[in-house]
Amino acid sequence: MSPMNLNLVAQDGHAFAAYEAKPTGKPKGGIVIAQEIFGVNSHIRSVVDGYAADGYHVIAPALFDRDTRHYETGYSPDEIAAGRAVIGRLDWANTMKDVAATVEHLRTAGRVAVIGYCWGGTIAWLAAARLSTVAAAVGYYGGGIPDFLDEAPKQPLLLHFGEKDPRPSPECAATINSRYPAVKTFIYPAGHGFNCDQRGSYDAASATLARARTLAFLADPT
Repeated sequence: MSPMNLNLVAQDGHAFAAYEAKPTGKPKGGIVIAQEIFGVNSHIRSVVDGYAADGYHVIAPALFDRDTRHYETGYSPDEIAAGRAVIGRLDWANTMKDVAATVEHLRTAGRVAVIGYCWGGTIAWLAAARLSTVAAAVGYYGGGIPDFLDEAPKQPLLLHFGEKDPRPSPECAATINSRYPAVKTFIYPAGHGFNCDQRGSYDAASATLARARTLAFLADPT
C-alpha cells in the first residue's frame, strides 16, 4: 500500500499524491518538503515527520508524479541514474505549479516555507525567486542552482552547502554571497547528501547543525 496520504491538484489540473504530517496542537506554520531525485521515499517521509514533531504542518508532494507515479527508490548508482533521467523529462514550470499548489494547501497553517534537498534544493531557490506565496525557503545542496543564478530570490533564503560537493560547489556559494548578500549561506565539512542518514555521504554533525540553523531561520527568516 502506498504511504501517500494526500491528493492535491495543480493549477493546470494535474493531480498528484503527497505525504502529509500534522503537529500536535496549533501549527507554527507550514512547510513544503521538496524531494531528492529518489522520490518521496522513507527518508523524505522521516524528514516530514521530524518537522511535524517540531510543530509544523508539513507536506512532501510527489513531484515525480508527472512522469512516474509512486516513484520511490534507494541510492544505488543505477537508481541515481534513473532519478536523473526522470528530472530530465520534467519541466521546471510544471514542477513549480505542483509546489505552488502544495503551498496553497498549507496556507491555513500560517506562513509557508519550502525546504528542499538535492534536486529539491534547486526547487527551494526557484520557490524563493518565483513564488510570492512562499514566506521563506531553505535549500540543501541544490545541484541545479548554478543554472538559475540569474533568477534573483525575492523571499528570504537559506542555503546549505558541502565543501566536498562538486555541484553545487563552495565556489557557487561564494558567487551567491557576492551577487545576493541577503541570502544566508553556510558551508559544512561534508559532501553532497550530507543530511540523508540512508546515504554513505551522511554527516551527522553537519546535518544536526544545518537543521538547527534551519529551525532558527524558520522562526525568524528576516
